[in-house]
Amino acid sequence: MQGNTKIEKVLRTAIRKEKEAREFYLDLKGQVDDPSTQDTLNFLADEELKHREFLENYLNGDLKEGTLRLSDVVDYKIAEHIEDDPEEKADMEGPMTPRKAFLVAARKESQAHLFYRDLSEIHPSGPIKDLLLRMANEELKHKEKMEYLYANTAFPQTEGG
Repeated sequence: MQGNTKIEKVLRTAIRKEKEAREFYLDLKGQVDDPSTQDTLNFLADEELKHREFLENYLNGDLKEGTLRLSDVVDYKIAEHIEDDPEEKADMEGPMTPRKAFLVAARKESQAHLFYRDLSEIHPSGPIKDLLLRMANEELKHKEKMEYLYANTAFPQTEGG
């Protein structure tokens, strides 16, 4: 892979994005008081570390094809359609609420998904395109989890249904 600078550049950019995402989640974790939300954000930071390690292994030629599995993902598109409301703005004055943290995380995962998807679209069919599509799918899975957690904190189940 050393001779193909375009592939190397793509992988290095993706590695940088994964490092930034990990730092983002660790920083966000520090803004939240709720222990279960902190655990979730720590989980996401660990996932970004795994993605970075995967990409670094790919860059170094240490992987065989097909390392990541594709699976169906439900994209609820909550992060794209939720407007900030006054209650969410008030969340920013003190410690971040779990609801706000999950929404911020969902938006971050949406951006990562779009980054990998758009990057894949400029590549011809082959292993790099497949890799980028798999990474996009991984980010979409994270977005799905964050939207699920957001929905459960923003719209909790009530006693009547």
